[in-house]
Amino acid sequence: MSTTPRRIRILLLAAAALFLAVALVVRALADGGLEQHSGTALYAAMVWAGTLFLWPRLSPPVAGAGAIAFCWAVEAAQLTGIPAALSARSLLARLVLGVQFDPVDLAWYPVGVLPLVAAHRIALVRARRRLPSA
Repeated sequence: MSTTPRRIRILLLAAAALFLAVALVVRALADGGLEQHSGTALYAAMVWAGTLFLWPRLSPPVAGAGAIAFCWAVEAAQLTGIPAALSARSLLARLVLGVQFDPVDLAWYPVGVLPLVAAHRIALVRARRRLPSA
């Protein structure tokens, strides 16, 4: 199985679609904390997939750190009120930027990313072991 950047990008799009589908199912079936926190973690997972879609050769820790930093930056931007104003006019802005700051979200972003970083790292180690020695 080839792991070209193109193939990786296709897999990452599929992963992002899966994370979104899971988030929508949870939203339809649950409410309260489960809906909120799982949505936050799954949003971060989608950001991780987007990070690797753009830069497929990033190492797992760098991709994870970038995804978490982006999520934290978006959360911090909510303190300005700009995301709320944009979200009032656009559903897409609401989905990407959110509406209001929630400090609990800062802890849930790593919950969505760190398991993916670990799985990514394990997959890379296993792939390297399968490579023929030169």
